[in-house]
This record gives sequence, C-alpha cells and structure tokens, in this order.
Amino acid sequence: MTAPAATRIQKALQRLGLARPVDLALHVPLRWEDETRLTPLAQVHDGEVVQFEAEVVSCQIQPRPRRQLVAVVADGDVRCTLRFFHFYPSMMGALAVGRRVRLRGEVQGGFGGKTLIHPRVQAAGGPLPTALTPVYPSTAELPQNAIRRAVQAGLKQAEHSGSLRELLPESLVPPHSWPLREALQALHHPGSGQILDREEQTDHPAWRRLKAEELLAQQLSQHQARLQRQTLRAPALRPEPPLPDLGQALLAQLPFALTRAQQRVVKEIASDLAKPQPMHRLLQGDVGSGKTVVAAMAATQAMSAGWQCALMAPTEILAEQHFRNLTQWLEPLLAPLGAEVAWLTGGQKKREREAMLTSIAQGRAWLVVGTHAVIQSQVQFKRLGLAIIDEQHRFGVAQRLSLRQKNQSATGEDAWLEPHLLMMSATPIPRTLAMSHYADLDVSVIDELPPGRTPVLTKLISAQRRDEVIERIRAQVDEGRQVYWVCPLIEESEALDLVNATQTHQALSEALPGVAVGLLHSRLTPAEKKAVMEAFKAASLAVLVSTTVIEVGVDVPNATLMVIEHAERFGLSQLHQLRGRVGRGSLASVCVLMYDPPQGGLSDSAKARLRAMVDTQDGFEIAQRDLHIRGPGELLGERQSGVPMLRFADVERDEDMLAWARATAPGLWRDHPDAAEALMDRWLGAKSDFLHA
Repeated sequence: MTAPAATRIQKALQRLGLARPVDLALHVPLRWEDETRLTPLAQVHDGEVVQFEAEVVSCQIQPRPRRQLVAVVADGDVRCTLRFFHFYPSMMGALAVGRRVRLRGEVQGGFGGKTLIHPRVQAAGGPLPTALTPVYPSTAELPQNAIRRAVQAGLKQAEHSGSLRELLPESLVPPHSWPLREALQALHHPGSGQILDREEQTDHPAWRRLKAEELLAQQLSQHQARLQRQTLRAPALRPEPPLPDLGQALLAQLPFALTRAQQRVVKEIASDLAKPQPMHRLLQGDVGSGKTVVAAMAATQAMSAGWQCALMAPTEILAEQHFRNLTQWLEPLLAPLGAEVAWLTGGQKKREREAMLTSIAQGRAWLVVGTHAVIQSQVQFKRLGLAIIDEQHRFGVAQRLSLRQKNQSATGEDAWLEPHLLMMSATPIPRTLAMSHYADLDVSVIDELPPGRTPVLTKLISAQRRDEVIERIRAQVDEGRQVYWVCPLIEESEALDLVNATQTHQALSEALPGVAVGLLHSRLTPAEKKAVMEAFKAASLAVLVSTTVIEVGVDVPNATLMVIEHAERFGLSQLHQLRGRVGRGSLASVCVLMYDPPQGGLSDSAKARLRAMVDTQDGFEIAQRDLHIRGPGELLGERQSGVPMLRFADVERDEDMLAWARATAPGLWRDHPDAAEALMDRWLGAKSDFLHA
C-alpha cells in the first residue's frame, strides 16, 4: 500500500473513532456473509444472496437505455445475467468470454431470467474461506477489505499488548457470558452456520459480555463523576445576615400555595445548596407542574447567601416567560436591597446590553435570566453561586460546561468555587435512561399538578374534517375562549415552514371573518414575536397560528383549544409539550391532533405516537413509550452530543445487565480501582470527560 493511501485509510479510521488497537478490536461486524460454500445456480431461489461459480458466455457494453456493462454466465444449463451500471474498463478483462468466475450477490428473477446487479466478481477455483466473512460498519472512503485488514491488525495488537486481558475478578464476571477475548474471536470469526445476529441472538454469551462491559464502563464513569464532584468546592448557600431570608418572603407573597411535591423538591434542592460541594441535580416535572417557582426558591437561597444566580433557557420566548414570572415575584423583594433581575438575549440593543453586562459584573444583578447569551465570553459574573438550565436536553455539552465555568473570572477564593447546577426538564426521562445516561445526577421529581388543572381531552381527527375543526374554533371564540393552531415543521426548509404558516393564517382569517387571527413564526424579530404574544395574552387575538416556537413556556389560561396540523410529523414528546399549552387553568380544554396520512398510510411509529397521546396524559408514561418507539440514541437528542451512545447494549432490552452494572460499579471502583480505570479506558478512552457535563 502506498504512503498516501495508508494515510487516507488512517484518517478514515480515526473519523470512525478507531484510533487505538482496542478500538478496532471492539469494532465488531454489522453482519456476516457465508462464503464458505458454493451453491449450484440451479438450486438458487429468487431473493437469495448466494455464491456460485460459472463460465462467462458473453460480455458487452450496452449504451441504451442506460450505459451499462452486461455479461451472461452459465452454470451447466442454467444462465444468469450480470448488470453493472458503474464499472471500470478492467472489468471487461475480468469477465472475458470463456473465463470461469466466482460470483456473489442477490439473485433477482423476472421475464429475462435470473439477474445479478453489481455482484462481487473474482476468479474461480481458489480455496473457500473456512469462517464467515465479517462486514464492518464503514464509510465510502474505507472499503471492506481495508477495514478488515485494519481490524485484524488491531485485534492482534490488542491481544499482544494485554488490552483484552480479563480485568474483572472472578466474583464480578457478568453472568451467562464468555471471556472478552473469546467473545471477540467469536464475533469477528464465527464458524460456518454460527452467524451471531445482533437482533436475534442478543442473549448469546459473546454479545452479553460486550454489553455488560460497555454498561459497566458507563456506570463506572458516572460513579467517578460523582466522586470527583465531592472533591470540588462550591459555595455553601446558607443565609448571610444581614441579608433577609428571601425564600420565606417569596412564599409569603405568592398568590398560591406550593403543592406537597413542590415542597418536597424545594427541601431536596435546599439541602444540596447548603453543602460545600457542587449540586448536580435534575428537576423533572410534567408540563404545568410548577418547576419555575421551584427554581425561584432555589434562586432566593443563593441570593440570600450573597451569591448571584443565572437561569438559561433555549428560546427567547421561554426565557422571557421565566423573566416575566421571576421579575413579578422577586423584584418587590430585591428593589429595596438595591438589586435587580437582569435580562440577557442576543437581540438586545447595544446600550441595553452593556448596561446589563455592567450590572452583572458589579454584582447589582442578583439574578440573570436569558438565552445562550448568558454564556458568552463577555458576560462576567461577580459571584455566581447557582446556574439553572431549563429544558437542559436542548443544550449541548459545551454550552453547559461554559455556564459552570463562569466563576473562573472571579477573584480570590471565589474563583475556586464551582457554581451549583440545577437542570430542569419537562420531558420526563424514562427510568432505564435515568439509570444509565443520567446515573451521575441526583433527580427530583414533581409528580403532582397544581390543584384546579383540568385534564385535556385529546382527539384524533382526519384532515378531511378540517371544516368541522374550523367550526369548533368559531364556537370557542364565540364563548370568549382562545385557540392555538400549530403548523408542522418542514425539516427540509425553513422557508417552506413560513409559507405553510402564512397560508394557514390567511385561510383561517378568511374562514373566520371578524375573528382576530395572529401569526407567530421563527422569522419574526424578537420584538415582533413579543408583540404577537402580548396581544394573544391580552386576548386581542382570538386565534394564534404558530410554528413550534410556542412548544414551551407560553402560559395563557384562556386558551382552551389546541389544533396540531399534520400531527403525524411531530415527535411524541413534542406533541405532549404542545398539548401542555392548553389546560393551564380550570376551563375544560381540548387538543385536536389533525393527521393527513401519506399515500401509503401512516407509519407504525406515527400510529404509535398518536395512540399514546390519546391513551395517556402522564408525561412519564409518554416518555417510556417514546423510548420504546425511538430508542435511546434518538431520544437523548443533542445533550448528548458529548455522550458516547451505547453501541451494543439496549437499556430497555438489557435491563438485567444494566442492573448488574449499577450494582457492580461502586464495589469495583472501591476494591479494584486499577481494574476500574483500565475498563473505562478500554471502552471510553477520552470520551468520558463529556459524560460529566
């Protein structure tokens, strides 16, 4: 192999994350091909992938209807046509008339007889392999022959260096599994008839060993993160006289009482904040459960101790909703102390933004609310004690790390103190994901809704009944109620989203004469979005046509009808979030899921999503169904740009091994720390740092 070719292959391997011999050893096949036997062409059935030998009868280039290389081969009395739409001149030589060749591919039937499209061609007569041929996950720039050679070399080097040695004491070896070396040999080189299909043979001892070790490495990394945080120092947020107890003052002036669930999680968070180690807690609560007031109570604890608090939300609408609520609750308490709630967003005018930055740096802003703008480099806190991240799954790892590191600009002892971190999510995390990908977090759950909330009736309606839906809107408006109409996201084009929303707005305006219909979409400026939302909240608009920018954070109790157009295009958690925009008060509310199936009908996953929405309003049940429909990789979303996805284990299907890994990790770390470190290095390498963000 030439030096440039070797360099190209090396770079391609590194792009696949295959930098070390052990990485290559753990890069197991997607599937295996049986090249250990030849099948007579007469015995082959249509649709079978087979290998046979035959003699070339003819070979020519056909210019029409599409330029292609066409050859005919014969195995006894049975003939087969070979077609190549992409070919090199050298293939004419390989398929010269009279030459005997070995072919492998899927046989297709038809009027013209048996056909192979782009089969693999080699000279006949060579020895047959004695083991199955592995097919590895790869890319176009990395042919199978190249990756097979690289994996074999990596497997040998890993064996020779001891990277595949047994790391676990005999008492901790995963049950019903083979040793790692034996498992990898079986997966890379299974014998004839021993194909170890990933889906069908997940309980095979070879697969179980890889899954168990992978889950154990993940649990060890999460356990290590907890232990490392215990060595870090954070401000112990306890009341600092002469500052008043702002938490008690807030409770005294709120127009409602906290639910028992809210009181419980407030105590859990308060206990963490009072410790000199950084809190790393996830606050889960279904749509409308009252997470914002819990966040406000946490913020008062930081401020009563003389520290600043930052709250970051993924969208300007959600950030502004938080800002409005928190200002209403806290400004009367902060103003007499000469303190304020600051607002930071990307769309601010320069003078307003500079005033906010000065207030934050000088410590007058005790609470800072905003979007991604909060983590920009020019934002300098005087003493940041608590960082709150809402809808944490919408932020990437690097963004969360940036907010945690904001105290490094402080001076003196404060610079060594890490802020406490409270992450909030209205998308509940299924139990098995909490056990695996969030195992390093402490979790608080608000599992009851405030009194007075009424369940939202959910109806599935075909788009053919659109006129009936519009009549229902008219009836709601006549009763003084308000309505959301959500247009679908068209992923291919934001411009198409805008056209779709604009056309819907026009159609509803024409169908509902005399009714004020508003339009909200992502292309509006922040000021325009704010004006539309203010008009809707003030009931100046009866109907709001919107893209999914109203998914979270919008609270209009008078809105009692939600129409979601093309509901089959939305994800399950997104549908649940959208439905949560109605039923915010005591009025009976309805969510209409209007579906318009494509020509082939709704997909199974679309049917499952829509059925789940009708069946339940429990966010945790919906999250569990979402995990079942989509799987963990897709469900975790962009947080998780830094989290190494599990390659072999499935947290739902392999829950027994996940439970084993959770139980095994603390003892292995305590009693065999060298083995624990080596196991993490084997499976995670440098990726483990991002697990802790």
